[in-house]
Parts: sequence; structure tokens; C-alpha cells
Amino acid sequence: MTNTDTPPPSVPTPGPVGDRTPEAAAGFPNDRRKRNIPVAKDRRAINAAEKRRTSERRRLIDPTTCERDYTDDESEFMKAMDRYKRENRRPFPTWSEVLEVLHSMGYRRVAEPTALPGGKRTPAAQAEPQPTA
Repeated sequence: MTNTDTPPPSVPTPGPVGDRTPEAAAGFPNDRRKRNIPVAKDRRAINAAEKRRTSERRRLIDPTTCERDYTDDESEFMKAMDRYKRENRRPFPTWSEVLEVLHSMGYRRVAEPTALPGGKRTPAAQAEPQPTA
């Protein structure tokens, strides 16, 4: 009858975890933990961390809007949208939710719609006919 707690004599047994003696390493020749293999350093991570530390770039600012001076109405709307997104955990609100925020701020339609600002010109077929003289 054999004891199942001890390995058969043909299987070498490793020494304690911290044992780095040549005899312990000889037990498992392919065990990388027993060898001292140099590892290349990742210079990209070091360079990126250094650049982040030394840069004077302001964080958490949208680069497309950082040079602009906003009107009071624009600032109020952006703050209201930011508050809505944070309170409702909605990083990308739907247009219906944007309209709800506008209504909560007191905006209502009181005038007839006008052309969109900065939009492309309408095609000739859809444009209003010009009066002829």
C-alpha cells in the first residue's frame, strides 16, 4: 500500500519558496522563478509619466472649447446639463432629456422658428421663391 501524501521518488520535490540554492533549482530546470532573468524596462511609461508631471496643460478641459468666452446663458446651460448628467448618471443624455433640462430652466417657445445659425444654405428647390420685377 502506498502513501498518497508523498510524491513518487521519480518526481523531484522543490524546496521552500524562498530557497534559491542550486539544489532546489535543479529539481525543476524550467522553473523561471528559480532563475534571475533581467527584464527590459518600459521606457514609454516612464517618459509619459515624466511628460504628464512636467506639462503645464490644464486637465479636464475640452480642447475644442477652452479658448472661448461663454455668455452667461451658455454657462448656465452647461452647468445645468452637467448637474443633470451627474445626478442621473447619464453621461450621454438623449435629446429629449436635453429638452427637459431646457424646460426646467424656464425656456419656452415664444417666437416663430428662424434659420439655424451657421447652417448650410438650403437647396434652390426648397428655398423661398425670389420676387421677380
